[in-house]
Amino acid sequence: MKKLLLAVVLVFYAAILFAQQTTYPVNGSFDTRPGQFAFTNATIVVNSSQTLTNATLLIKGQTIQAVGSGLAVPKGYVIIDLKGNFIYPSLVDAFTGYGLPEATLQPRATRQSIFISTKKGAYGWNEAIRPETQVKNIFSVDSKKADDLRKAGFGSVNVINRDGIARGISAAVTLNDGADNTIFLKDQTAANYSFSKGTSSNDYPTSLMGSIALLRQTYYDAQWYGKQKEEYNISLEEFGKQQNIPQLFEVDGWANILRADKIGKEFGKQYMIKSTGDEYQRIQEVKATGASLIIPLNFPKAYDVEDPSEARNLTLTQMKAWEMAPANAAALEKAGIKFALTSFGLENTRDFWANIRLAIEKGLTEKQALQSITEIPASLLGISDKVGSLEKGKVANFLISSDNLFKKENIIFENWVQGKRFIINKIDVTDIRGNYNLNIDGLGALTLKITGASGGSVAAIERVGVDSVKATAAFARNGDWISINFNLKKNPAGNVRLSGFLTAASPLVFKGEAVLPEGTSGRFTATYKDAAKETPKKEEPKSTLAMGPVIYPFGAFGNTELPKAENVLIKNATVWTNEKEGILQNADVLLENGKIKAVGKNLNAGHAKVIDATGKHVTAGIIDEHSHIAGSGGINEGAQSVSAEVRIADIINSEDVNIYRQLAGGVTTSHILHGSANPIGGQSQLIKLRWGKAPEELKFADADGFIKFALGENVKQSNFGTGARFPVTRMGVEQTFADEFTRGKEYEKAIAVKENNVRRDLELDAIVEILKNKRFITCHSYVQSEINMLIHVADSLGFKINTFTHILEGYKVADKMKAHGIAGSTFSDWWAYKNEVAEAIPYNGKIMHNVGITTAFNSDDAEMARHLNQEAGKAVLYGNVPEEEAFKFVTLNPARMLHIDKQVGSLKVGKDADLVIWSDNPLSIYAKAEKTFVDGVAYWDIEKDALVIKTQQTEKARLIQKMLESKSSGSGTQRAQGIAPRLYNCETLENYSAELNESEHAH
Repeated sequence: MKKLLLAVVLVFYAAILFAQQTTYPVNGSFDTRPGQFAFTNATIVVNSSQTLTNATLLIKGQTIQAVGSGLAVPKGYVIIDLKGNFIYPSLVDAFTGYGLPEATLQPRATRQSIFISTKKGAYGWNEAIRPETQVKNIFSVDSKKADDLRKAGFGSVNVINRDGIARGISAAVTLNDGADNTIFLKDQTAANYSFSKGTSSNDYPTSLMGSIALLRQTYYDAQWYGKQKEEYNISLEEFGKQQNIPQLFEVDGWANILRADKIGKEFGKQYMIKSTGDEYQRIQEVKATGASLIIPLNFPKAYDVEDPSEARNLTLTQMKAWEMAPANAAALEKAGIKFALTSFGLENTRDFWANIRLAIEKGLTEKQALQSITEIPASLLGISDKVGSLEKGKVANFLISSDNLFKKENIIFENWVQGKRFIINKIDVTDIRGNYNLNIDGLGALTLKITGASGGSVAAIERVGVDSVKATAAFARNGDWISINFNLKKNPAGNVRLSGFLTAASPLVFKGEAVLPEGTSGRFTATYKDAAKETPKKEEPKSTLAMGPVIYPFGAFGNTELPKAENVLIKNATVWTNEKEGILQNADVLLENGKIKAVGKNLNAGHAKVIDATGKHVTAGIIDEHSHIAGSGGINEGAQSVSAEVRIADIINSEDVNIYRQLAGGVTTSHILHGSANPIGGQSQLIKLRWGKAPEELKFADADGFIKFALGENVKQSNFGTGARFPVTRMGVEQTFADEFTRGKEYEKAIAVKENNVRRDLELDAIVEILKNKRFITCHSYVQSEINMLIHVADSLGFKINTFTHILEGYKVADKMKAHGIAGSTFSDWWAYKNEVAEAIPYNGKIMHNVGITTAFNSDDAEMARHLNQEAGKAVLYGNVPEEEAFKFVTLNPARMLHIDKQVGSLKVGKDADLVIWSDNPLSIYAKAEKTFVDGVAYWDIEKDALVIKTQQTEKARLIQKMLESKSSGSGTQRAQGIAPRLYNCETLENYSAELNESEHAH
């Protein structure tokens, strides 16, 4: 009777709890009495640092009135004795799409290019920039999703519109099921960003570097907008207003954390960053950003590797990520990085606790775990004055649980949100576990055994007598009601079904209806006999295979420790100096502090490591003038005819296995170019192949800036049909150059006047750099007529062309190139692969060289770059170019055209120690690069490579065994499908936002 009365009281108070004063009219009488509850005799976890035993929590309406031990319960409060159960703050999720409709991209009916937003109103030109979107204007309570989140323990969430690059303002709400206007905690928690353009119908951007450029340009546009009065722009207006609230950036992977942070630093912002949980792969670089993180718990499932042929599809990156992802949170904690945990990304919210316990098993402390799901997300969202801990004056969001939240056996009974009670599991469930005498009409005497957790959840039936038969029953319980379904196997007709209620408590008695297999109905009675002995639960065996180490890069050919620079003396080699000394026989090269210290005979080693290179050849490292390796998220930004604002520097991918492969071919420096999708492409980036270093550490320091131009079929895109972007003819290509440099000159004049409020234009900034000889053009080119055209445009508009790359008809215009000081970077013997190269000849390189043009052979291909030494050899084969001069085609000459010949390209005292030890004449097809040094560091060593391969084969075998163990223990698996690395070339087009490029993690 007491329980019944208490239930009535609770229902009554829950019903009136939200009858607060409101602007909404009520159809009926008002009842504004607040619910007043005292939860006594509980273990109360106030926050991660304070736990009270035998304590009391007082709430009135939506608010906590007091928390403490020995509190007197005021008159009028309903007392709920929790008898040692626990009270925790309800969880806070800082990143959800709760309450918002799913954003869907509408398919296009035609291939018509869309340059300007089709959105009606005074908004910005690009639909991916939508800061005017505010969650508070589009949010609506989702009862089903709220119920799922409450069952996992969440009481409040941050709601984010996950659509676009600038996404607008998020809001924090509770998971109450009241009216929309009653559940807001904060209507502006953060301004939100990403690198995905989402459902924008605009073509631009198509690449990651385009997304970065668009966001950077928007920041500059907003700065300009605030100082002008000529234009009204809703998007820029809102973007500017949002700069004084917290900033939240969603990214995919650790490399994009670094990219987002770089934008933040440029504009004085410290982003909070929602990532994908792989920070352990570059923990120090992530820590250096200073960003607070929001990380998911959606760990990858083990791969099903029982089939060896399918297992071979997996990359080492995938396998190690499966093993190490659960330890990510522990790594962040150890590094001292502030982070919140989110349920976002889980296939099922029910997996949240299993995964957080797995993270704890991998080293995350319970204190940090609790902070990361309560106090930290509340702090990041600016709502810690309302939720995240249990203190006077805060919102009454709390959990009632049976035990420590992180124990596997713990049961969350109730989740109170804004003082409203939500029952997850009944707290006063009668414990019905035990052995019962079971009598069923028509079946005689049986025994019933009920075991399991939560007061009974598993049942077994046994027939009493000589023909004893046992059966496990399907068992369901809802409060005092049970249903049992079983088959004793001796009855082929089918199952017996029981349905009944608890009718007596001492002893326990269940009575109800029984339905026999043939359909006959009767009655059953189950009377408690004695306690059942629980079968001890068999613990899942822990894997005997320890976790492997983090390697750099995180994949094939990565190392636990990066190689270090050493002082090295290479002795008795044939040394190709590329200097006036020519090729030296039986000579030595001394490397010291990353530089070439000496070149000559009988050098003194001192304390240097000695390498005997007798019979071997030593050359400068190969330099590839035209490469597309080591990029992420697209190599072309081709949606506009000019994309001078985009930068390869923003998308360097240090994890690209082609860096290592090309080191094995003697390459030490690569010029990473934008593709050839438009007349004026993006800014290029010169890198050194420092395998294992982070992206910024690959960049060639203090090198001149270059930019990609292009001519020919690729740029005019006439094959795109009607609606293609300008230009669609070769005449239009010429006009594009003329227009852009005319605009560039006008822009240069305007910004020179300090009084002018000129909108900074990242595209025209690059053009001005060209006009000032601070950025240099390398132009994709094929046919003579177009080469002549661009030379004429350059002459008439006052800019210079540094290099024609590809230039397979360079032999036709060599005299004109020589007169203009233009270098030529070409292929050794490519021809006939498309109409534009119908007149290419293998003597092109020799002819340009003989005319006096700085001539190089480039790759434009990840595979060819591994054999550029052989490409140089073709100059000897086809043109009888002297060997030493031929080898300069891939060393000193590209260094000259890239303006880095003072640092690299030859073996000269004081230059960078970028060199290769070859097993044979480097122009020979039999020559192998045995060691490749960059800055005196042997990033490639043929002997160590064999050890790396053996070590990683062992590592893969270990991981396969661990996955097999995981599957045999009952854990879920996924099919062993590999992630193929993306190989880019000049013509590669893709949509980064749609594809969510994975190339950084696909070895």
